[in-house]
Amino acid sequence: MRFQVGDRASYTQTLSEAHVALFVGAVGDTNPLHVDEAYAKQSRFGGRIAHGLLVAGLISTVIGTRLPGVGAVYLSQTLRFLKPTYLGDTITATAVVKAVREREKGGYVLTLETFCENQRGERVVEGEAVVLWEG
Repeated sequence: MRFQVGDRASYTQTLSEAHVALFVGAVGDTNPLHVDEAYAKQSRFGGRIAHGLLVAGLISTVIGTRLPGVGAVYLSQTLRFLKPTYLGDTITATAVVKAVREREKGGYVLTLETFCENQRGERVVEGEAVVLWEG
């Protein structure tokens, strides 16, 4: 497989109560902004929000299943959290190839622009990933 600058792939998912509950169970983050509606309503967000890393985790889905795909390994990922994501928001995570380096030992190191947008087309997370793919 060959990769070119500009190649892109996306994954879309609507975040639900179940996603938040599973994330809390997996990592133990019980911040009331995510799990307590009464508390969250009094916050600047006006309601419960999804964990930022849960949202950013959708980028991992793109990288591990679509671009570059099976066998991809993260080397690094930067993240900037731009807007809150509310339960019920539909998020599209996208990765776009910014640079490709072929390795002497085989495979590629890809630099990817990464971002997540909500159903209104607003960026909620953005960053850059560097991944190794040996195909």
